[in-house]
Amino acid sequence: MLDFEKPLFEIRNKIESLKESQEKNEVDLQEEIDMLEASLERETKKVYTNLKPWDRVQIARLQERPTTLDYIPYIFDSFIELHGDRNYRDDPAMIGGIGYLNGQAVTVVGQQRGKDTKDNIYRNFGMAHPEGYRKALRLMKQAEKFNRPIFTFIDTKGAYPGKAAEERGQSESIAKNLIEMASLTVPVIAIVIGEGGSGGALGIGISNKVLMLENSTYSVISPEGAAALLWKDSNLAKIAAETMKITANDLKGLNIVDEVINEPLGGAHKDIESQASTIKEVFVKHLNELNQKSGKDLANDRFEKFRHIGSVVE
Repeated sequence: MLDFEKPLFEIRNKIESLKESQEKNEVDLQEEIDMLEASLERETKKVYTNLKPWDRVQIARLQERPTTLDYIPYIFDSFIELHGDRNYRDDPAMIGGIGYLNGQAVTVVGQQRGKDTKDNIYRNFGMAHPEGYRKALRLMKQAEKFNRPIFTFIDTKGAYPGKAAEERGQSESIAKNLIEMASLTVPVIAIVIGEGGSGGALGIGISNKVLMLENSTYSVISPEGAAALLWKDSNLAKIAAETMKITANDLKGLNIVDEVINEPLGGAHKDIESQASTIKEVFVKHLNELNQKSGKDLANDRFEKFRHIGSVVE
């Protein structure tokens, strides 16, 4: 239960209490239950249609929020995961492979968080090492060779900042991805499904179309980090989130994001199958559009897209 969900939790508790009392004491409380259920429905719509940026940050960070591997089986057919960067090792925080979207072979790359404590340790909480970004680039260059469109799923707090990662060239691996992705001659579509943090997110985010789920975030730094830098107090993260423009609708207004994908009431975790179906429809729409363009035009459009981000008209 998140902070803003407490009023809903209290109503649910009252409903359950009345239902137990009705069964235990054999009294008719259905009218009161119906009234509370109607009230719950109204409050639920009110709460989730008036979310603040910090509320969306909390939803994006939920442990039960669907991950890349949760979505893949619903969106792509016959997915085969490929491993390793052919240099150092396989990085479980970055997954990738080949599948089919409506009969067309595609390459899929994405950051992968854990589903519980043990899995999070194995996946390094979705924070990839340099070999993760090199694996992603290997698969993307392979996709270009065989003319396969590329889909990337962004879901990370950031690239892993540890000593070993830096020693193996973390910054270089991300920088190389940015350069190489900018010139790919196949369609590239990226979607932010949870947190999109800093260069770790951008390392697989240079694409023709940038999509975001309604309750995801995309920023150069976390609200806590921004608050600590600006005001020397990470407890002001809620205020920082309000000013940073990190939500999907804010970024759509700044022309950083091409489309915001709606989520089921309460978040993607409430109905993953429905959410995946919506994502698939949007993927197909944009892929059909991009398939009409030549490789040279795809690369030029991608270059121009990112060159114009941040343009200011006075």
